[in-house]
Amino acid sequence: MDALIIEWLNLAMRWFHVVAGIAWIGASFYFIWLDLSLRTPPQWKLDQGVKGDLWAIHGGGIYEVAKYQLRPTTMPGTLHWFKWEAYSTWLSGTGLMILLYYVQAQSYLVGPDRWLADPVVAVVASIGFITVGQLLYEGLLRTALVKRGLLFAAALIVLLTLASWLAHQLFAARAAYLHVGALMATWMAGNVFWGIIPAQKKFIAAVEAEQQPDASIAAFAKLRSTHNNYLTLPVIFCMISNHYPFLYGHPLGWLALIAVAGCLAWGRHFFNLKHQGIKRPAILFSAAAGVIVVAVAMQLSTAARSSSQANVAAIDDSQVAHIVTQHCANCHAATPTQPGFTAAPGGILLTSPTELALTAVRATPALQSGYMPLGNFSGMTTDERDVLIAWLQQQGR
Repeated sequence: MDALIIEWLNLAMRWFHVVAGIAWIGASFYFIWLDLSLRTPPQWKLDQGVKGDLWAIHGGGIYEVAKYQLRPTTMPGTLHWFKWEAYSTWLSGTGLMILLYYVQAQSYLVGPDRWLADPVVAVVASIGFITVGQLLYEGLLRTALVKRGLLFAAALIVLLTLASWLAHQLFAARAAYLHVGALMATWMAGNVFWGIIPAQKKFIAAVEAEQQPDASIAAFAKLRSTHNNYLTLPVIFCMISNHYPFLYGHPLGWLALIAVAGCLAWGRHFFNLKHQGIKRPAILFSAAAGVIVVAVAMQLSTAARSSSQANVAAIDDSQVAHIVTQHCANCHAATPTQPGFTAAPGGILLTSPTELALTAVRATPALQSGYMPLGNFSGMTTDERDVLIAWLQQQGR
């Protein structure tokens, strides 16, 4: 497929995915806030079956919002459902996965020193990774752990940690982060499709038939919605992680992903409590402190690796120039010679040691993770990669 066509499809799908995601996250956050902010209404509303209400001002007007215990006396002619925000986000995200990581698997999905080197096998493994992960999550939801919040959360952390480690063994580091995010996003979309919407349909059917709705089904649907609320920030983190090769390119990047995601979910807990009138700023501060600890630990680890190479003999610039010309300049040039590229990726030019040194902050982790050269089309050897990494580290001393 023509590279320019793929780029246009990528742009269109990515734009749609971002807009759909904003709609889904916005609706999700709003309804969590709404549900947690409801307060006991006056008696006359209670007599009408109202469970909770609140007042708000927005857009130049005052709104009165009420939630019924079961149903109003007369069912409305139009009842708005919120499902396509979730479905369209997941479907467009899947489209992006296909366009970027499946159609261009050799470039973006497979990586050096990974268990999988064949692009077709890697695509099959990707589909299996997400499918099996979804089945495991649905299985956990049907165990007794689901009634014990902290234990269930611990089980999910263990599952995600194993998933992150496995993804880093199977796929290129950048793709690994994306796959963990895609796994959690699939859980979220599955919660809507398999749990929340079916529960709402049963609720409507029961109240229209003048029957008592099954409270356990409604409670289970609400639990799924709560899971989505806590998973949202970790998913967003994974989806934008391709901008941070220093993170996914670190040898312990798989563990850093889980640590940062956990801090983000913990930080979200602060806002959920705040909506209920419970203010615990220590949660927010501890979440931020956790991210700082991860950053410091990763920096110390990187410094230790750099120190171990301090005694490496100085590398001649001509040797670096040869490697750059052979393995970098084919893509990162004003006029790329690598088929499929019409411009230098990210606008980064790497045609000389000087240009490579200017991008050391981004180039070093990209080389360490094996993400660059992209797909290793040029066949860069491990020795050549080590030479560039050592040379870049020497430039910083």
